[in-house]
Amino acid sequence: MTIIHRKQPLERLISMMHNGRIKIITGIRRCGKSFLLSRLFKDHLHQQGVGDDQIIEIALDKKQYEAMRNPNTLYQYVVEKIEGQDKQFYLFIDEIQLSYKIKRLDVDESQVPEEDRELLYTTFYDILNDLMTWRSLDIYVTGSNSKMLSKDVATNFRDRGIEIRLHPFSFAEFYSISDMEKADAWEEYLVYGGMPLAVLEKNPREREAYLISLFERVYVADIVERYGVAESYVDDLLDVLASNIGSLTNPSKLAKTLNSVRRASTTDKTVKKYLDAFEDAFLFTKARRYDVKGKAYFDSPVKYYAEDVGLRNARLNFRQIEETHLMENILYNELVLRGFAVDVGSVRFAKTVDGKLLPERWHEIDFVVNSGSQKVYIQSAFSIHDEDKHQQEILPLLKSGDSFRKLVVIGGNKKMHTDENGISYIGVIPFLLEEIDNLL
Repeated sequence: MTIIHRKQPLERLISMMHNGRIKIITGIRRCGKSFLLSRLFKDHLHQQGVGDDQIIEIALDKKQYEAMRNPNTLYQYVVEKIEGQDKQFYLFIDEIQLSYKIKRLDVDESQVPEEDRELLYTTFYDILNDLMTWRSLDIYVTGSNSKMLSKDVATNFRDRGIEIRLHPFSFAEFYSISDMEKADAWEEYLVYGGMPLAVLEKNPREREAYLISLFERVYVADIVERYGVAESYVDDLLDVLASNIGSLTNPSKLAKTLNSVRRASTTDKTVKKYLDAFEDAFLFTKARRYDVKGKAYFDSPVKYYAEDVGLRNARLNFRQIEETHLMENILYNELVLRGFAVDVGSVRFAKTVDGKLLPERWHEIDFVVNSGSQKVYIQSAFSIHDEDKHQQEILPLLKSGDSFRKLVVIGGNKKMHTDENGISYIGVIPFLLEEIDNLL
């Protein structure tokens, strides 16, 4: 079996060993969280001389461990394993979000204010915070719901939890195990994306069937069950969102589209509820719009990008393979994977066309890439085949009004060059393979 070693997240896990904090690996289901923890990291522990009797593994999505979804049962199980032992133990809990809360019997409900009702329950946060006090225990968990993200981790684990976000395979990881030329690998990644089992499956029909099934039987089923929503509504909104990746939108606009598709009334509030559910499941990520000159965020509209382009294509039965939009989505995911905060840039200026000065309007910079006080402006332009298209892409960069680095990523395998305006150009393939100096 071919193994992709996920070097970066594995090294992060190793660097965090015995740091007194709970390590929480988050990401979309089936992106390799369990493999990272129970295979790659476990292999590292074995190489360090750690025995299997020192590794406690609990997979809450498996029938064998269903009883452990009760946090009290899980707690007792772990304590019985480590109590009285003079050894270092490692606790792996897979799909921690499946743990449910239990009503506490030692609390008088009448004495608890309405805003503190959560105190009436024992949750996995409570038992993990307690287990964290055992010096002989190093704790690692995985979660497939974005409610496990940093802000919640910091609050519920009292600043003693740390998130490691895992994504589907990047193009570089995909290319590293392929035996294809770069251009052929790009064409394949553009269609099938980076979900691990899809990458390892060599038969195109089997790949497509797997991705379509994964979307329906795992992600849609999870959302319908968790949120108690109508499957047909979920399907319709997913189709609309998948068809419009990288386009500015908002709940109101999506509601109007859905109303025309469904011929039924849909409210902005309902659409927002479903969008939140898609984000919680890591299916889509929202990029906010940023006024580059005014240095302020707009509440609306926003852009949504698919966590994996293969899943996006599967959602549409592989009918809409539009390289322009898919390239933009892949670039966004790559920038997030490299640890940057990414916004959609907006610059307001007047443009002259055929000698006529047009009124001021907003123009777009695809990505404002942030790291601390530093920024890079990036345009995703699959093709700049003529001067009009070229000017359309670079004018917002030139009008940004500052000296931050400016980059245009184009289709293909061209090496980087810089023009007389200080704008750099590079092909998407070398960019994704990091054949470029430090971005920031």
